[in-house]
Formats: sequence, C-alpha cells, structure tokens
Amino acid sequence: MVRANASALDRGKTAPPQKATVERLPAFPARSPRRVQVKTKTHGLWRERLSNGALPWLVPLALLGVWYLGTERGWLSEQVLPPPAFVYQTLTDLITSGDLWMNASASLQRVLVGFVLGAGLGITLGLAMGLSKTVEDYLLPTFNALVQIPVLGWLPFALLLFGIGEPLKYVLIAHSALIPVTLCTLQAFRQAPKGLLEVGSAYGFSRRQIVTDIVIPSAIPPIFTGLRLGFTKAWLSLVVVELLASSEGLGYLIAYGRQLFQLDLVMAAVVVVGAVGLLIDRGFDVVERRLNKGRAVTLGRLQ
Repeated sequence: MVRANASALDRGKTAPPQKATVERLPAFPARSPRRVQVKTKTHGLWRERLSNGALPWLVPLALLGVWYLGTERGWLSEQVLPPPAFVYQTLTDLITSGDLWMNASASLQRVLVGFVLGAGLGITLGLAMGLSKTVEDYLLPTFNALVQIPVLGWLPFALLLFGIGEPLKYVLIAHSALIPVTLCTLQAFRQAPKGLLEVGSAYGFSRRQIVTDIVIPSAIPPIFTGLRLGFTKAWLSLVVVELLASSEGLGYLIAYGRQLFQLDLVMAAVVVVGAVGLLIDRGFDVVERRLNKGRAVTLGRLQ
C-alpha cells in the first residue's frame, strides 16, 4: 500500500522543464526612421476664418447697397433719405470742425456718470436682497412694480425735482442702468452652485466664508452680464434724454438736425451713436470672455 502511494506521488510529479535552445536570429537591416508628414489644412482654416469674419458684414453692406440704389435711381426721395455721399460729407465736416468730438465727449461723460451711479446702487440692492430673504420680501415686490414704468414716465417728476440741467440726465440714465444690474445680481445669488454650498457646509464654512469664497466668485459672470445690459440701457436712455432736454450731445445733434430738416446731419449722428454703442458692447464682450476664461462651462447650440 505504501509502495502504491509512493508510485502515485512519483507519477504526479512533473519533470523539470528543459531549456530550449534558441538560435541567433539574423541581423535585421538597419533602416532610417520614417518621417510622417502631417498635412495641415491651412487653406481651409484661413477660409473658415475669413468666412466667419465676413458674415457679420453681409447685412450692413446689403442695406448700404439698397440705400445707395434707392437714392440714385429715385426710389427714395432725398427729402426722405439723403444719399450716402451726403451723409459721409456731413460726418467728415463734423470731424474736421471738432463738433463731433465735443458732442460725443459730452454724451460719454453723462452716460458714464449715470451708469456708475445706477450700477453701484443696483449691485447694492442685489446684494442686500440676495443675502437676506427678509430684505427681498420687503423690497422685491415694490421694485418689480416700479421698474415697469418707462424712463419717459418718470420725466415729469424728475423735471420738477431736478430741473432741466445735468442732474436730470444723470438720474434718468442711472434709473435705466439700475434695473438690469439689480435683477442680474439677485439672480446670480439665487443660482449659487448647490454642490459647492454642500461642500462648504461639510467642511464647516461659516456664512461669511460661504458668501466670500463660494457665492461671490460664482456670481461674478452673471453680475457682469447685468453690467453689460445696464450700460446698453443707459446708452439708449441717454439718446432719449438728450433728444428732450439738452444743448449738446449726440442726441442733441439728432434733434437739431430734425428741427432744421437736415436729414444728412440726423443720419450722421445716428451712425455715430450706433458705432459708439457697438464698440462699447464689444469691449464688454472681451472683458466678459476674459472673466469666464478657465471656467468649466458646458455650452449648447441648436443645430
């Protein structure tokens, strides 16, 4: 019995593996490294950039062409719409005489002062209502009711209180900038990231730390959007205020040209108002992109 078990154990053992003899492989012929040329579609990239840069100019050029053809072929009377050449000549005269810079600087000064006043008060109100539910319950219903009144609706009361001087223009411009800045600031505090708030609570952050380290940094882009909208509203209300009560400014040029029936002056002032507003808006867009640079955002677009 013992021998049988021993023989069974001997049969279970496997023989040690024998080392295989490896023959030397023939020498592989040396080859120079292969260079792979990656073709870059520079022409397609430049073509795409040019097309994207040219697309925004199609509609203005088309309107300019319709304007030119309409005045040259008699479709539009010069008493209704002056030719582009007349408008260009009037704009050149305004630049060379210095009247354009004088009126544009007066308008920019008014809109800057009014915007700073309105934006400062709007951010303060938005912060107060965003940080305190009690303040929001007291102020927000009245604020929503008052913002429904347009700027021209406040004009008679503002005339009685401030007269027809510069304070009137500052107050009406500040009122226009106040509304979007306040609402965007309040909305920014309402849309604080819930996940970050929970993380801050888990780490034992105080209320002040949550506000300064979490809420305010996440609220900067929406607040800046409110500032951008507020400046746009302030610029629009500036022209309206200068049309009604002013002795200088771009709006005054429009009103002065209308009174003298110089439509070329009116069109030149309108072109300057649009160009200055567009440049200011583009500047806000550049600053907003820099603020949002590096932030993890997910954007979608309808195809």
